[in-house]
Amino acid sequence: MQGTNAMIQIDNSLEVGDLTTRLRDFWRLSAQKIRSIENSWTAADGAPVFTIAGRYSTRGWTEWTQGFQFGSAILQFDATGDEEFLEIGRENTRRYMASHVTHFGVHDHGFNNVSTYGNLLRLMNEKRIPESAEERDFYELALKASAAVQAHRWTCTSAGGGFIYSFNGPHSLFADTIRSLRSLAIGHRLGHVLMGERDVETPLLERLLQHARATADYSVYYGQGRDIYDVRGRVAHESLFNTNDGNYRAPSTQQGYSPFSTWTRGLAWVMLGFAEELEFVDTLKTTDQLTEARAWMLRAAQAACDFYIEHTPLDGIPYWDTGAPGLSHVGGYLDKVSDPFNSWEPVDSSAAAIGCQGLLRLGRYLQNQGDAAQGRRYWQAGLKTLSSLLTEPYLSVDPDHQGLILHSIYHRPNGWDHIPEGSSIPLGESSMWGDYHAREAALYIQRIINHEPYYTFFGS
Repeated sequence: MQGTNAMIQIDNSLEVGDLTTRLRDFWRLSAQKIRSIENSWTAADGAPVFTIAGRYSTRGWTEWTQGFQFGSAILQFDATGDEEFLEIGRENTRRYMASHVTHFGVHDHGFNNVSTYGNLLRLMNEKRIPESAEERDFYELALKASAAVQAHRWTCTSAGGGFIYSFNGPHSLFADTIRSLRSLAIGHRLGHVLMGERDVETPLLERLLQHARATADYSVYYGQGRDIYDVRGRVAHESLFNTNDGNYRAPSTQQGYSPFSTWTRGLAWVMLGFAEELEFVDTLKTTDQLTEARAWMLRAAQAACDFYIEHTPLDGIPYWDTGAPGLSHVGGYLDKVSDPFNSWEPVDSSAAAIGCQGLLRLGRYLQNQGDAAQGRRYWQAGLKTLSSLLTEPYLSVDPDHQGLILHSIYHRPNGWDHIPEGSSIPLGESSMWGDYHAREAALYIQRIINHEPYYTFFGS
């Protein structure tokens, strides 16, 4: 870290109401982008992933962004009441999402299916869309199946727990998957279980807690000397296990710079995932197990959020990896606002879009628990980050650009991100997950401003 006081510049005078005008402009632009994608996209193209020169393109790896595409339209309806977008989201969910419900090859069910079927069921529960027994059954069955399929993707560890393994295989625990636990949480709330051989039932809540614990233990560092790079709050994108005996072997990464640096989007998934799971666990009947779970979830959430605050430029927008080698050339990058136009390393606005919601939710959670000072620190850091995203150069105001939030990064090591002519690094592009999570964060704050029901993935 550069500079002893370098961190997000928290402005305690910033209030949620100060974002009202920016939110109105944001949803206006969001509507333009959704319509543009809807008018140009065809199912044969595959799921849109990121933009190239302002146009959404695909990238065959896994179709993990399809739910963000259709879920964005559902969030647009939620925020504005414009039924054009409800119909886009509902019809595309019905037509195209079934394969994602029963996809045994990915760890992304909480992304794809909760963003579509889950949002639609939540809106029905909130009486935002008309009650329909047939439609409700359709959404609930999809979410139950998705939860069981996700929970079935399981590796046992030598510690007696286990984890939902990533698409890389049974040896691989991804930090990202903490947010995909939303599918198991909803399945549990719907009374569903995972059925196995000889009709053995495995509770979805049990798998949720075991995966979350593995993430807290292996993906998040706590400054306790685990290795010489053990800095409190650092997050390893991937954790590797010996599948013969379940023993942990080493940190790794697919999209970060190294196993011993922090890929900031992985960090952001951990921030938001644990904050949301804390909110979910608080809706359950208290047991000794859940009381213990709250403690280690809170420990992981605070460590990750503190690391984000302390290793991110003043405006809350991080660079793509805290160990990216070119950062040494940027010069005092933590002591000033982020610079997406520098010549050395790209920022990742999608990490900010995810992470700001984690900061906000953790801040509110702690304030409700009576820790006003810590809660306000996280809350104000989240507001600062969201405020930055809602303005240029991050908000995409060009009507010919299909992206909503600019300067997102997908896979820097593989070189998948578009580098415009005249630049040495990727910049100026958007991602489907960055745009979707910016919409989630905007909806979250807008509901608070308007004194509407508190927004959670599992509903009120």
